[in-house]
Amino acid sequence: MSETLLFLIPLLPLACAVVNMLFGMRLPRLFAETTAVAGVATSTALTLLFWDYSVGEGTRAVLGTWLSSGSLDVAFALRFDALAAPMTLMVTGVATLIHLYAVGYMHEDQDYARFFGLLNLFVFAMLTIVLADNLLVLFLGWEGVGLCSYGLIGFWYSKLDNAKAGTKAFMVTRVGDVFFGIALLWLFSLTGTLSISEINAQAASISPGVVIVLTLLLLLGACGKSAQLPLMTWLADAMAGPTPVSALIHAATMVTAGVYLLCRMFPLISLSAVGMTAITAIGALTALYAATCALAQREIKRVLAYSTMSQVGYMFMAVGAGTVSGAMFHLLTHAFFKALLFMAAGCVIHLAGNENDIFKMGGLARRSPPELLWVFLAGAVCLAGVPLTGGFFSKDGILLALFTHGDPVYKLFWLVGVITALLTAFYTFRLVYLVFAGEPRGHGHPHTIPMQMRWPLWPLALLGLAGGLLNLPVLVGGGERLHHWLGGQAGRHVTASHNLEWLLIGLAIVIVAVGWAAAHWRYRVFRGARDTKTTRFLLDGWRADQLVDLMILRPFNAIAGFCWIGCDRTLFDGTLNVLASQARASGNLLRRMTTGRLSSYLAAFAWGFLLILGWVLMTLVGRGGGH
Repeated sequence: MSETLLFLIPLLPLACAVVNMLFGMRLPRLFAETTAVAGVATSTALTLLFWDYSVGEGTRAVLGTWLSSGSLDVAFALRFDALAAPMTLMVTGVATLIHLYAVGYMHEDQDYARFFGLLNLFVFAMLTIVLADNLLVLFLGWEGVGLCSYGLIGFWYSKLDNAKAGTKAFMVTRVGDVFFGIALLWLFSLTGTLSISEINAQAASISPGVVIVLTLLLLLGACGKSAQLPLMTWLADAMAGPTPVSALIHAATMVTAGVYLLCRMFPLISLSAVGMTAITAIGALTALYAATCALAQREIKRVLAYSTMSQVGYMFMAVGAGTVSGAMFHLLTHAFFKALLFMAAGCVIHLAGNENDIFKMGGLARRSPPELLWVFLAGAVCLAGVPLTGGFFSKDGILLALFTHGDPVYKLFWLVGVITALLTAFYTFRLVYLVFAGEPRGHGHPHTIPMQMRWPLWPLALLGLAGGLLNLPVLVGGGERLHHWLGGQAGRHVTASHNLEWLLIGLAIVIVAVGWAAAHWRYRVFRGARDTKTTRFLLDGWRADQLVDLMILRPFNAIAGFCWIGCDRTLFDGTLNVLASQARASGNLLRRMTTGRLSSYLAAFAWGFLLILGWVLMTLVGRGGGH
């Protein structure tokens, strides 16, 4: 079997996207839906079929030369190795379930071909990032997910807010792309190559100061895609898109791209202690910031959006603590339960008559299909970190890595992680109680939930609950499979005494219990919403949008206004207009002298001749007097 067949993994979703975009509306709806699902499902099967290609150093597949100029020689090549394989399987597998769910969710939408075409294209772009052998191919997928997010978040563009949300996501993530692009060009100038493996191999030869700057540039690029501080403002508004889009962005594509970039470039960034600390600090601050915002959100999908931002912060902390396997472990388990939560939230919204406000829900435990409560609860306990769930083991591993780090400042990051875990447990069970407990508070007209939206939830629920088996710690009889699978790419192996591990596990259990007890006491019976200054502050995301508007948009608009009115209109246009008016006035004066009468022309000729003759005579007289 030729290694170039690896290209089928990303190219099949691309081919299906092209077919749907060109012919989807001309063929039966079932054809478009089947084509979209088959594309990603076949990629999943191929990933499993080609799994042995990732063993050892992995397999490099070259399709051909993309760019060749001077010392620049970039091949369109893929690398299927120990890091890419599990990520590829997660992206294709979760995306397949989301596509199946989308068939039921979008069954009444008439623009289905564009939707499924963009959804397939989104998967292709993410797979390009994951499988890229060099930074230029990775950058192609990087820009591709940005373009697809614009099209899918603003899919229902007839509503202005939706269109603005898509534009906002596109523009904010472009800021991070600028920093990533600078890092890409700088790395080429330093190493003479864009190959990721060759850059990592030459990383030790780069001066420490340059490595710090490169790490910070890559970090800012990752912050844009993964919605971390300070480029996080787009993610909450991205909920304007259809729910399958939200699930795909938060679980399998886009948001995980930044984490994957840092993991892929870990041999380079791990050389900078300053850069690693900066990555951890950004992750810790974002995790805490987003968790506090989630406490006050009223829209069900915005709660989950802020929780994604917070959980990705944990992944950044894992990378900063030196454990790539810990970051990938939490990335994988989070993908399962977050896709589950978003898809279950879509069912809840359908059941509540398209109502998004959790304060207007309630009582759905008695009105919904029995399995909806159980699958939603399965995702919730994973997010809250309830013991024995996948979320518990992956989050606990990150906190252990922070606590056992040699730098004392990481104890502070660990404390931030613990506080965030407490807030996460509280807002997660707050969401469960407000949606499912008590009496109904809404007045919408419930919709039935199609079976296509219900059955894809169960595989995700099982994967989320059992996700801990991917990297189960030795303490509880596991073999840390993911860490051993990644081998040399796993980063630091976190070790600690069993007593310390049991102590931290006990603390994690207490945190979950306290968070659940607080939510149970406050929201078991809904007592109304508290509208305080603090609540409004958190509801507005710490007024980050207003801060961006004050510090960036207004000064930019003021400078643009000065350049437009002060320079362009007043100086440049004014000068040109004055010159033009003077030319026009001179022309009008000359036009008045043109009468068309021969007598006037003869008189003017005579007077002109006399003036010239007089000037000549005066000149001669002046010369004679001089002698």
